[in-house]
Amino acid sequence: MHANDDYVLKVLEEIGLVSRKQIAQARARLNGAPSVVDVLVREGVVSADDISRSLAAQAQMHWIDLSAVVIPPEIIAQISAADARRFKVIPVTFGESGLVLAISDPLDVDTIDSLNFLLQRDLELVCSSPEKIKQALIKYYGTAEEAADVLRDKIGKDVDLGLEIGDGIDAFAADEADAPIIRLVSMLIIEAHKLGASDIHLEPLDKKFRVRFRIDGVLQEMQAPPKRLQSAIISRLKIMTGSMSIAEKRLPQDGRIQVKIKKKPIDLRVSTVPTNHGESIVMRVLDKSTLLLGLPELGFLSDDQEKFERLLRSPDGILLVTGPTGSGKTSTLYACLNYINKPDRKIITVEEPVEYQMTGINQVQVNTEVGMTFPIALRSILRQAPNIIMIGEIRDLETASIATNASLTGHLVFSTLHTNDAPSAIPRLVDIGVQPFLVASSVRAIMAQRLVRRLCTHCKHPAQLSETEMRALRIEPSQMGDAQIMKADGCEHCRHTGYRGRMGIFEMFIIDDETRHMINKRISTFLLRQRARELGMRTLREDGVRKVLAGLTSADEVISVTIADVS
Repeated sequence: MHANDDYVLKVLEEIGLVSRKQIAQARARLNGAPSVVDVLVREGVVSADDISRSLAAQAQMHWIDLSAVVIPPEIIAQISAADARRFKVIPVTFGESGLVLAISDPLDVDTIDSLNFLLQRDLELVCSSPEKIKQALIKYYGTAEEAADVLRDKIGKDVDLGLEIGDGIDAFAADEADAPIIRLVSMLIIEAHKLGASDIHLEPLDKKFRVRFRIDGVLQEMQAPPKRLQSAIISRLKIMTGSMSIAEKRLPQDGRIQVKIKKKPIDLRVSTVPTNHGESIVMRVLDKSTLLLGLPELGFLSDDQEKFERLLRSPDGILLVTGPTGSGKTSTLYACLNYINKPDRKIITVEEPVEYQMTGINQVQVNTEVGMTFPIALRSILRQAPNIIMIGEIRDLETASIATNASLTGHLVFSTLHTNDAPSAIPRLVDIGVQPFLVASSVRAIMAQRLVRRLCTHCKHPAQLSETEMRALRIEPSQMGDAQIMKADGCEHCRHTGYRGRMGIFEMFIIDDETRHMINKRISTFLLRQRARELGMRTLREDGVRKVLAGLTSADEVISVTIADVS
């Protein structure tokens, strides 16, 4: 690991990082390892960063964490890629004494002398760990092939790279010169799928090309490829869509990539937007296997699932799912359609865009550019004699009126609406312009929902709620009798977050005759909410509390996505 292994071991022993016994045990377990120091690091006795810091202190040299700094291109240009790789050094900045250079081994006098002779300039040396030097060399001087290798190591060397594009085209079939970029982009998509990401964000910043995955609703930064590969990566993704222009960089573009990973079909919805430092790309990862979700997988507890299944058997009326963007409304609607999709029912959907293609269902894509709007599509599909209609979103009076009339003429209509809670959907429809008597006659039920992260099943363990958490969630001591409170510390299965996967929390408002009378009289949202509570509606927070008490999620998650009950 270092030029003077015995000296390193002596330093580590003197400062108390390792004991003489641990050194002897490591020496006995060399088994072909390069050095005793490598064995100590491999077995977790001491970290590479701790060794590097200790040696820097002995050499009276400043230690730097290269992963925590962004080095400008003009600094990187001070040393050629060949010399940086040869001597395993990274230029960091300009200091008072000259160019600041990060080295991995402050004991390697020969390398230091060679650098002084080669560069013929004043140098200010700092120290960093060999691993961080290696990562920085790939980040700032690396090739697409090396960046792909980093991803390959993270995914697993035995992973099947059988990623196919479109109609079975091999992802790696291209000119030899382009192959590294193609491999890098393919590995990026494979890693996102493996980690369960819902979105891939590729963001050109001033001095780096940032890659982030949205996992369980939270953006997490990934290993960034070299900034100079930015244009090539973006061009490759545009080519994969088959419809986006690589020459057009001034206007937003949209496209779609269809791939197969281990024979599993995955759709990527691609969007580009020009920014100050290049085109930003966001890819929505649409895994068709999630269509097989049943109602329990969505997060329904048994009693709520029974109510919801009863609503799905309604012969007509409107069932609304409400919530902000990203709250899982579309997934819930698809799960509903999957549940009621039978050969004796004709189901037609109107969507913008069609996110998932479902067998046995007629799906209509809205295209405003050619005049195929929601209202025009709805008028046409009513002549197709459907039993069940799904409308992606009710957003204007014309769409709302057609949906209402369809529900009153014997159709079961599913749709979504953007409101914070279930009772607010009623005045929202009235505000759009639907007459109250039509709302009262057509709407059967409204369900508001949010998504919370599930505790990782591999690392969760029994725990207790703090007094602060109990006060925030209004949990009474009497509710704790059968509670199974869990918390998770984080492990390799959940990327040390403590969470893996998401589930819904729900607020279900079933309309009865008294409520219809109140809607006709334009009663306020506050009174409608009181009526819903009288009918047994649990609030989002109350449903979240039930899932905290069942050990499915954490108090922090429920508190962060719900507002306190006001009634």
